[in-house]
This record gives sequence, structure tokens and C-alpha cells, in this order.
Amino acid sequence: MIRGQFPDFEGRIAVGLAGHGSQCFGYDDELSRDHDFETGFCLWLTDEDDARIGVPLARAYRALGAEKAEARSLLGESAVGVRRISDFYRRYTGSSGAPESWQQWMSLPAWALAEATNGEVWRDELGAFTAIRETLLRGMPEDVRRKKLAARLVTMAQSGQYNYSRCLRHGEAGAAMLALGEFVNAAASCVFLLNRRHMPYYKWCFRALRGLGTLGDLCEPLEFLLTGENGGEADALKAQLVEDVCASVARELRAQELSHAAGDYLEAHAFDVQEHIDNPAIRALHIMEG
Repeated sequence: MIRGQFPDFEGRIAVGLAGHGSQCFGYDDELSRDHDFETGFCLWLTDEDDARIGVPLARAYRALGAEKAEARSLLGESAVGVRRISDFYRRYTGSSGAPESWQQWMSLPAWALAEATNGEVWRDELGAFTAIRETLLRGMPEDVRRKKLAARLVTMAQSGQYNYSRCLRHGEAGAAMLALGEFVNAAASCVFLLNRRHMPYYKWCFRALRGLGTLGDLCEPLEFLLTGENGGEADALKAQLVEDVCASVARELRAQELSHAAGDYLEAHAFDVQEHIDNPAIRALHIMEG
């Protein structure tokens, strides 16, 4: 269709599937097709090319007869079709491209970066779409990654290694479960940061975690902390699992030379990671910020 109807722009249209939706992560199944699902792909244009061929290209795309969503949720929107490159990235970064300052990188949530860089790009001879994508995938400043990592580590220490058991001893079972939830979320985020990957939002967190090469095997114990029985010996088992997870993380921190702190209590590692941040403004932020 592109070659036949838009030959002058064939090398300028980026084609692929990425963005919002389980199909863009490759996680869709029969269950996920009950809402916001449609077959198709993405055609990304520069602002200039969109002004020239955006409308006729959209018409030609619709004429292909892609299957439309039968049910649309209130927050759902089409993830396929003709899009301006600037609009696609603005949805996730707040600007037409990649972040230009460490403050922007620090403020962007991981789920947004995950959606902006998921899926596949099948062709992009112009390179405009892929250049931004590559920056979002691999361009996070190292000092920002270390700051985010330090914040996750201190949260893991506070919620899991310290407060979980204390809440149980206080008789606050609900607070103990909240502490475990905080620990699991921070631990999962920590593993993604150690893999230099962006963590998708909670629905797909464990699915993505299982596929990580470094510490991906922590998915099972982290999932058990949320789904296993509670009370009596089960509480002691969960407390030990928390320590086992933290020990694995501490070993990886030392292996990557991110921390030289001794022991497995992650608070010490958090401060050591932060102390090795080069940018003084980032290093001066509160340990839990990030």
C-alpha cells in the first residue's frame, strides 16, 4: 500500500507496533481481546510529513480493513494507525522527543518509558523514530539510574528487612501486608534497574520480570510474598525470603561494582550507591527520592 500509493515517502514512514496495550508487549491472549483490542500496526510520521500525507495515509490504512476493537474501555484508545512521531513520544515523555535533562529523566515513571520502547520497529530508513527510541532505551544518565536504585534499596530495607516483622510483632497484620507490598514493588523495580530495563506497570510487572537475565529468578519468591499464606510459620518463611532476596541483590550490587558495602542489609548499600554519584545535585537529593 505504501509503495503503491505513497512511493515518494516509502523511505520516510516508520512502521512497527509499540506503545499502549498488551499486544505491544507481546502479552496479549484470548482473555485480553475482550476490550481495547484491534489488529493492525503503527505508521509514524514526522510533523512535516504528517502535514503532507497524514490524512490520505490514514484513509489508506483504514482501507486495509484491520479488525477494530469491539469494546472500548473509558481509558482505552487505539494503539495502531497513523501517528505523528512527536505525538507518540509526547504521550510518554511530555515532550516531542527524549528527555534533555537529568531532572526530566528523574521524573519520568518507568511504566511510561516501558510503553514508549516496547514492541518492534520493522522499518525506519529515516531513523527519526528509532533515534528517540534508542535514547529512551539506553540513554538514561548513569547518575539517574544510581539515584533511582538507591531509593529502591532503602525502601526495600525499610519496608521488608525492618518494618515487615515489626508490624507483625505490633499485631498490625494489615500494615505488615502493606510493607510486603512496598518491598516487592521496590525489589522488582530494583531488578529492572540492575538490568538497565524499564519496568512496566503492575499488571505486567511479573510477566516481564520472569524474562530478565539478571535476577529474573527472584520473580518466584517475590510473587510468593504476595500470594503465600500468612500467619505462624508462614510469616517466618516470608521474613527469611525477604532476607534471601536482599542477599541476592547485595551480591549483584557488588558484582556490578555499584556498592562496596559489607553485609546484606540494603540500607548501607543504598547510601554507598548514592555516595558514588558524580553529579553533586543528584547526590544531594534525599536518599528516598527517585
